[in-house]
Amino acid sequence: MAASSNSSLSGSSVSSGFCIWTSENDSDPEDYQPPIWKSYLYQLQQEAPRPKRITCPQEMESRPKYYGREFHGLISRERADELLAGTEGAYLIRESQRQPGTHTLALRFGGQTLNYRLFYDGKHFVGEKRFESVHDLVTDGLITLYIETKAAEYIAKMTTNPIYQHLGYTSLLRDKITHQLNQTRSEPKKVTFQQDEKISPSPLSRRTTIKDGPEKHCNYEKIHNFKVHTFRGPHWCEYCANFMWGLIAQGVRCSDCGLNVHKQCSKLVPSDCQPDLRRIKKVFSCDLTTLVKAHNTPRPMVLDICIKEIEHRGLKSEGLYRVSGFTEHIEDVRLAFDRDGEKADISANMYPDINIIAGALKLYLRDLPIPVITYDVYSKFIQAAKITDPDSRLEAVHDGLLQLPPAHYETLRYLMTHLKRVTMHEKDNYMNSENLGIVFGPTLMRPPDLNTLTTLNDMRYQKLIVQLLIEHEDILF
Repeated sequence: MAASSNSSLSGSSVSSGFCIWTSENDSDPEDYQPPIWKSYLYQLQQEAPRPKRITCPQEMESRPKYYGREFHGLISRERADELLAGTEGAYLIRESQRQPGTHTLALRFGGQTLNYRLFYDGKHFVGEKRFESVHDLVTDGLITLYIETKAAEYIAKMTTNPIYQHLGYTSLLRDKITHQLNQTRSEPKKVTFQQDEKISPSPLSRRTTIKDGPEKHCNYEKIHNFKVHTFRGPHWCEYCANFMWGLIAQGVRCSDCGLNVHKQCSKLVPSDCQPDLRRIKKVFSCDLTTLVKAHNTPRPMVLDICIKEIEHRGLKSEGLYRVSGFTEHIEDVRLAFDRDGEKADISANMYPDINIIAGALKLYLRDLPIPVITYDVYSKFIQAAKITDPDSRLEAVHDGLLQLPPAHYETLRYLMTHLKRVTMHEKDNYMNSENLGIVFGPTLMRPPDLNTLTTLNDMRYQKLIVQLLIEHEDILF
């Protein structure tokens, strides 16, 4: 295909065949239309040289079974260059003279022969991408070489004027979340401690002064969960509106919301993922922030539903959270949440033993891929627990709480408020803050390296952190 007379590297709307679509009613998601995509890189892919296999005229006994007649055996670079000369896109495979037993892909492009070390592990590859056939590998390679040669300047500049903030995903998302729950929580409280000489000198008996900051709206931010993706048919980047070139692994897709972008564009996309419930396969073992954004709730539904049921009929149950329920029934509750979501039935008619519900809640928290007290701040909490001065220790714990992601903070706050209510029935359930710390410490906190020795050494500090959070939940949150 001849190069378009309008094509250039400037990326302007004229040269790229692109004009920005705008709607007179951007606020209505029903009126949303996709933009007109930029066609320049697509045109270049169509113009890229086609692969031409140069076959060996004789049968090669040393030919590996996963190569075809394009294998020429042990020949020199110079001989390969002669065989490929004059044919753009021509290729062959040879055994390396420098390293016998290894193989080289010789490819003609740009008037010269390029040599690549060729590997096979069930699929063919010279870099990160893996292909079913050498022909596909060469096709993809020629497309990439041609586009990156012809449009190097264009590619370097294609992220400078993205459509992302004006069209497509972002504007549609902005409209959709008009009906989304916008949670507010107070600016985290700054805790200071003042000695009251009339009270017992014990540090934990000191009067607490809390300075409340102004209220703020808190939207839970979530980064996109991008994974390399192979698109079937032409696809355009939803960040820069340019074509995603190549045969396979042309870009990345967010597995939570479905956003499709170039790999290089993914680094520039804001942390504004709005998970699609159709892509969330389960409730248990799902990232906490992903789940609450998908369901438009401030906390995981499992937490709310289980705590409501426990407080309705289980606060006086002896050994609450310490006594285990039947594993099979706890698994049934997990399956119910994964299958039915917020409609899961965990009533007394279904599960008379409240320990089953308590066990399901612990299982949910334990199965989170990122613990409630995240890996990033784990060491800060452990170090805080090691502080001997009670006042300094509480302030260090409070500082750690401020560094939690909003969804994790809110989940921990709600759980600690509930556990505080559990301790108010200690006479009946025999569960004080220390006992609950023993139960919930390893559930809410896990060391990042999962080292067994570290876990054992940290258990007493994990227990102490949860104990402090329960006892001082009215101050710390």
